[in-house]
Amino acid sequence: MEKDLNKIWNSVLVEIKTEVSQANYGFLFKQTHLISIEDDIATVGAPSVMIINLLQTRFISQIKKLLHDHSGKELAVYFVIKSKPIINKGRGGEGPLFEDAGKMDVKNKPVSQVIGHLPRVRSDFTFSNFAVSSTNQLAFVSAQNVASNIGRSYNPFFIYGPVGVGKTHLMHAIANHTYKNEPSKKIIYITSEEFTNEVVEAIRNNETAKMKRRFRSAYLLLIDDIQFIEGKEKVQEELFHTFNILIDNGSQIVLSSDRPPQEIKRIERRLSSRFAGGLTVDIQKPDFELKAAILLIKAKKYNCDLPIDVAKLLAEYAEDTRTLEGLLLRIITQANASQSPITYELTKQVLSGTVEEKRDRMHPDDVIKNVCTYYKIRPTQLKGPKRDAGLVRARHVAMYILKEKLRLTQVEIGNLLGGRDHTTIMHGVEKINKLVENKDGVSEDIVGIIKQFNG
Repeated sequence: MEKDLNKIWNSVLVEIKTEVSQANYGFLFKQTHLISIEDDIATVGAPSVMIINLLQTRFISQIKKLLHDHSGKELAVYFVIKSKPIINKGRGGEGPLFEDAGKMDVKNKPVSQVIGHLPRVRSDFTFSNFAVSSTNQLAFVSAQNVASNIGRSYNPFFIYGPVGVGKTHLMHAIANHTYKNEPSKKIIYITSEEFTNEVVEAIRNNETAKMKRRFRSAYLLLIDDIQFIEGKEKVQEELFHTFNILIDNGSQIVLSSDRPPQEIKRIERRLSSRFAGGLTVDIQKPDFELKAAILLIKAKKYNCDLPIDVAKLLAEYAEDTRTLEGLLLRIITQANASQSPITYELTKQVLSGTVEEKRDRMHPDDVIKNVCTYYKIRPTQLKGPKRDAGLVRARHVAMYILKEKLRLTQVEIGNLLGGRDHTTIMHGVEKINKLVENKDGVSEDIVGIIKQFNG
């Protein structure tokens, strides 16, 4: 089996090498290896958290596609910190010798050393690396209380605020803290779109009983972007009954949204009252000091010595925390590729080379707002699951502008547009690119939307 895994991964790497730059291949892919394929999950080893995050944010869709091509299976991909096997060419013949690692016992390791231990939960999103200021202090303290008293303090715990303020980080921190202290308990983190899909698929395949057992047996259930269940009657009904059973069982429910419960329209009153029945806290947009602190924390995670003047420059440049890490990773990648230290001059060069001068006037939230204004639709429609021709066109244009004009990653764009998968974003951008090349009317739409930034 080990030879088969090596063969599959070597085939993946051969193709990757032709698709990425030599610097990216040497820095990101050369030290990776395929550890296992079990239950439709491929586990890939990489030497550091920084490399894992870069692979997840920039190349996950390519990795999934190539693994599918060479294994014949549709696989989810999880990464763990594990050095590549060293081949011993001594008298005993060739054989893999793993550096000290073997299998990691997650019970005896700090949670920050384990990647992918909980599906869809980032292990680096913990309380210890969450930067706190007056804009998020109440939410932070409350989340810690919830994590230390599952089902006994605030239930449900409802966090709301605009994009990129740390709601998802706090949810993952609660999940990681719970897993570290009670690894045998069932923890489910899911977006509302994924929850909706599971309900729909269960009804279609006559597997509702199985779906109900999955969610109603959870010890901790976390649902991100709950506002997207607006108008979905069957989903709301299932969530209502699941909600009641979990509360009765002493399980914990954590929800996030871009608005407070009472402002989520087209939702059953009985469900809205359940949302507001525990503790509801908001997180405001970060101030300059908080953004600078977040950058320094993230730089430490990547073993990067980030000069304070660079942190200040990036803090002035990014309007929310979601774009901070993407910018930092670009700076680190450029510094590694050019084998030079991170300096103020290098940072200015990278920023001017990757983003247009108008970047400070083009914020992701404004792009979404202007796309919706131009096409006369609501943001909830743009981010929702409906696939009417007009909505799909607007959605693809938004993906294109966010990718080509703001240079956001596919992960960042997917999160902004309702938690969509990287491959969906890639497909949407490619489709608009082809329309632009064919001189389709979409070019006029894009120009019209961008003009709105000039008033």
